[in-house]
Amino acid sequence: MEVLQLLASDFTLRHSLSKPTVSLPPTHSLSVVVFRRRRSPCGGRWWAPRACAVEVSESEGGKMVMELVGAFNELTERMNVLSTSSSRLLFKCLKLSIPILQSSPLAPDGRSPLSKALSVALLLADLQMDAEVISAGIFRAVLEAGELSIHEIRNQMGLATAHLLHESLRVNNFPSRIDVVDDDNAAALRKFCLTYYDIRALILDLALKLDMMRHLDYLPRYQQQIISMQVMKIHAPLAHAVGTTYLSLELEDLSFQYLFPYSYLYVDAWLRSHETGGVSLIDIYKEELLRNLKADSLLAELVDDVSIKGRFKSRYSTMKKLLKDGRKPEDVNDVLGMRVILNPKAGENALEAGERACYRTHQIIQSMWKEIPYRTKDYIARPKANGYKSLHMAVDVSENGKTRPLMEIQIRTTEMDRLAVGGTAAHSLYKAGLTDPEEAKRLKTIMLAAAELAALRLKDFPTSTNHKGIEIHQRDRVFRLLDKNGDGKISIEELTEVMEELGAPAEDAREMMQLLDSNSDGSLSSDEFHMFQEQVI
Repeated sequence: MEVLQLLASDFTLRHSLSKPTVSLPPTHSLSVVVFRRRRSPCGGRWWAPRACAVEVSESEGGKMVMELVGAFNELTERMNVLSTSSSRLLFKCLKLSIPILQSSPLAPDGRSPLSKALSVALLLADLQMDAEVISAGIFRAVLEAGELSIHEIRNQMGLATAHLLHESLRVNNFPSRIDVVDDDNAAALRKFCLTYYDIRALILDLALKLDMMRHLDYLPRYQQQIISMQVMKIHAPLAHAVGTTYLSLELEDLSFQYLFPYSYLYVDAWLRSHETGGVSLIDIYKEELLRNLKADSLLAELVDDVSIKGRFKSRYSTMKKLLKDGRKPEDVNDVLGMRVILNPKAGENALEAGERACYRTHQIIQSMWKEIPYRTKDYIARPKANGYKSLHMAVDVSENGKTRPLMEIQIRTTEMDRLAVGGTAAHSLYKAGLTDPEEAKRLKTIMLAAAELAALRLKDFPTSTNHKGIEIHQRDRVFRLLDKNGDGKISIEELTEVMEELGAPAEDAREMMQLLDSNSDGSLSSDEFHMFQEQVI
């Protein structure tokens, strides 16, 4: 009843939860804006700029080159993309967008349009989206600035990027198709989107929605609630459906925070109480379990590697459990959760070895914590109808008289995990209102095919395990894009061309060349340019 009373009081509370304002610092000489990772109150991430002193150039052209290089490197490091076509597309997008966004007025939430565009782009890069999607995300801010039309973007960037941009605008307008956001209408709308829209455009729109939700404080209370209700009913389930679970969880938590701030604070404070010296319980148990698993000789004979993923239950999911049957916080059994993923040794008996490893892991966990027998479910011996395999258990981690929530643990092999997360056993589409398994499977196939087609067109494939090679390639990527004739150096003509593309005068290129050209040979070598990049990043 206490929770229900808190919910009732939410309707009269003015939302006062504040988040750091994300905005670019004022432009001044000898500075460049780069980005750093910050944590949101809901456990997610956003990106905020910081100023770094870099003695390169006081000219506007020099500062825009710094922005260009810093943004490109930040994005490509997260994309881990090595194809020349993707690099060129993204570089061209940034060259076209940065001058426009730098000169545009602040967005309604107080952020610079460039800061806003790059925050969305970095979010998409973290989701491992391709260069076309990331470019479309940046151009959404350009369209909002009113400086370029979709037709102009198509002429300069190509049909694929313009198509994604157009599709994302269509997706952005689809909530206006319904007057009442009830469960039935929301489910029908989600199913319609998954069926008729480009899946990459859906993910782009979801990234834009998350970025907006992270900076919603500037709106009046009633508008915050209207937007949050739409996001809770439509966009959060869609995010789960397309496989972007962490987007879904943060969208739910942020919507919960704006719709019911008192209840959010109540749940947040309770979850934060499960910390020891500022370290979360899940991190402590994760490290303890990993240490015991790696020390077991029997398990070592069966697997090459062991990894563990840990999580606290989201604020919104916890509240749903509290409301169900009038539960108390201590009665919520899956606040703590871990997933153990075992990579069995290669060979003819890898499947059998993997299953044996799962059961051995179960025994090791039983020796560490008290198992709750009625919560154990063996989906390895008895897989679900959709092919799902995993061993589930719950353990009591209370100690020294201090009561802790039960911790749920899933144990599976890498192949079981692959099928559960992205393959035939994936159940995420059911969260979008698709109850027909065959329909869900068909849409999953379409989604995967769209991603594979984009990768094939852009020649973006998984990178090799040669981390040294990747590092060298990352270092030289911008240099090779600026060295258009491929002679191993950036000439004054090539630097001037970039400056002019950024809308800066040729004098800025000459000034920058003089500052960076340490051996005064009239050009920039790879080493000279790398020294410049090290200051920017």
